[in-house]
Amino acid sequence: MNIGELLDRSAISVRVSAGNKKKVLAVIAEIAARNFGLDAGDVLDALSEREAAGSTGVGYGVAVPHARLEGLERMRGVFVRVEQPVEFGSVDDQPVDLLFALFAPKNAGAEHLRALARVSRIMRQSELREQLRKARSADAVHALLVQDAARPAA
Repeated sequence: MNIGELLDRSAISVRVSAGNKKKVLAVIAEIAARNFGLDAGDVLDALSEREAAGSTGVGYGVAVPHARLEGLERMRGVFVRVEQPVEFGSVDDQPVDLLFALFAPKNAGAEHLRALARVSRIMRQSELREQLRKARSADAVHALLVQDAARPAA
């Protein structure tokens, strides 16, 4: 699973202002709707339903919200960096400022789980997280994620 295939530059936002978890999920839903031709309300409902089952905050200021959606033909991603970290119910109780949302077709199988594992593995790297926090543009974030994902696993 190539991150470049999942994440378009137009689905990256590095200066999001959102005061809480619900607002940041709404921003992600709007970006997904605009980029993937979906309804923002449907996307937000799917993300919220998933979060109700358990937080997707994986620790270190990172969350990987995800949902299966009608109308998608392939796996897609949205990356958001919030200016002020928000409480997300993360496993380490730390607020979140880096979010890599994944969206799968409604009938996706193991591909969805492989993509989640891949993104989670990439986002666990402390050096990459710091670079993502310093990146000034969507192009810079995209380059960091694609370059890092291309490296062989250690």
